[in-house]
Parts: sequence; structure tokens; C-alpha cells
Amino acid sequence: MAKRYETIADALRTEIRAGQLSPGDRLPSESALADRFKVSVPTIRQALGMVQGEGLVEKRHGTGNFVRQPRTTIYRSNERHQWEKDRARQPLSEREKTGATEHDTGLVVDDLVFHAEYGSATASEDLAEAFGVPVGTELLERRYQTRYNQEDAPFSLVRSFLVHDVVARNPELLDASNEPWPGGTQSQLHTIGIELDRITERVTARPPTVEESEQLGLTAGVSVLIVRKTSIDTQGRVVELSDITLPGDRTEMLFATPLGRW
Repeated sequence: MAKRYETIADALRTEIRAGQLSPGDRLPSESALADRFKVSVPTIRQALGMVQGEGLVEKRHGTGNFVRQPRTTIYRSNERHQWEKDRARQPLSEREKTGATEHDTGLVVDDLVFHAEYGSATASEDLAEAFGVPVGTELLERRYQTRYNQEDAPFSLVRSFLVHDVVARNPELLDASNEPWPGGTQSQLHTIGIELDRITERVTARPPTVEESEQLGLTAGVSVLIVRKTSIDTQGRVVELSDITLPGDRTEMLFATPLGRW
């Protein structure tokens, strides 16, 4: 049997999704909601906590609870990697037309604001084991954020690593000013003769850090999805590793697995 606060949260959720409460609308005060549902204020706060955690309502300190403006959803499918590989060797004019973020959101290039930072890092035990290199090996660390120009928060926080000496064969790959690179990482790797054979992705979930909450614009109670993406070339070498932090309230992940015939 549902608890009282769950029933109240369901009623608020239904009103929001039916359009009875529109984005930007202020909800009645906690005491007014308590009177309406004939429960205590702490029970109302539990119900509000549920819908806040789902990203439907945001609490603005000092002003109250408001229906949250829906943000663009990220639909991330594992089929995107073949889509990227098919584009990696296309002419520049074709690669410039669209990218992975547009693929995942349905937006177009002119809708997006992209930011990239490059730096040097040394391989920790974790990264050294993944790349098969000694601890302390120099890596190229890349950080990416892309957002819709009508929204304040990025779709994800990306931290990518490559072995410096490998990508240094093309000096253009060391320069952040060349971002966003048309065709993405697979096209970059193609310039140094690397073809990917497969990509593995390990997905976990956890509460966000304070910094992640601020950067991704998360409301209280929303978790983040962490994708550890490992790119392996046709020689069996790990050539790129990324940690992608995605907001749990606007991300959908789809995994399609072709099955062999009997």
C-alpha cells in the first residue's frame, strides 16, 4: 500500500504532466498543501522531495516551490558509436553538419554552445592498467561540456584521456582550439591511422558531488549516471578512455544488442 506522501507526490506529478501546473508556476505553500491533502507539513515535504528528485519541481530558497522548466533530454544509444565510425572518414563538409550531441538530442549545430579544455596528466594506477602503460606515463586530458544555447547547464561533463605520445603524431590533436573537431574522437584517431574495433561502456549511478550539482543544474535528490567509456582499436589496444557524468533527470540510455541466428 502506498504511503500518504507517495500518493500526494503522484497527485502533484499528474497535475504537472496534465498541464494543470505549467512550467514556472509556483506551487501552493507547504501549509496550503497540507490543508488540501489533510496531512502534516512534514508529510508534504516528503512528497515535494519526491517530485524534486524527479526534476519536476525546484525549490527556490525564500520564494517557494516551482514547476521546473523541462530541459532537453539526452537519448544515448550504443548504436551511436557505429554512427560516429561511419562519419569518421567522410569529407569535412559532411562531418561539420552534425555531431554526437546533435544525434543524442535532436538539436542542430547552431543550437549548441561547446567548451573544451586540454591539459597534461600522468597515468594513475587505474589509467595505467587500462592503457597498458607504466604508472606516470604522460596523458592528454581533455574536458568537454556542451549545452543547448537556451539552457544554462551542459548535457554532460566529459573527461577524456589519451596517451600523449600516441596522439602527438598529429600536433593538431594537442590543440584545444581545434575543437569541436568535426567527426569527433573517432575522426581524430583516424588522422593518426587508428581504427576502433569496439567500445565498452560501464554504467554506474551515484549521488552527485556539490560541484557536479552546480555544473549540471541538478535539483536535490537527483543522481548522476557515470559512464566509463573505453575505446579499443583493431590491434586490441585501449586508445581512449572517458568518464562521462550525465544528469539522471534528463538522460535515457538504450542498449540494442543484435543476436545471432540459430
